[in-house]
Amino acid sequence: MYCIKAEIHQEICDIDDELKAIYHSNDTVCIWVFKTREDRNRFMDETAGMLKLDREQYYESNYI
Repeated sequence: MYCIKAEIHQEICDIDDELKAIYHSNDTVCIWVFKTREDRNRFMDETAGMLKLDREQYYESNYI
């Protein structure tokens, strides 16, 4: 397990983990938040293997 110390806003910590999807690269951590667990799971399934930009566009098109 790898842990990177960071200051995360409490409002993000308060969101149920099953409603968050987390992506990271060597210089970025993204946290996408969903209304339902099913939405989160569908996002994970449908964006598997996508690059960060493609995932961002997919999220904006389908969940905002």
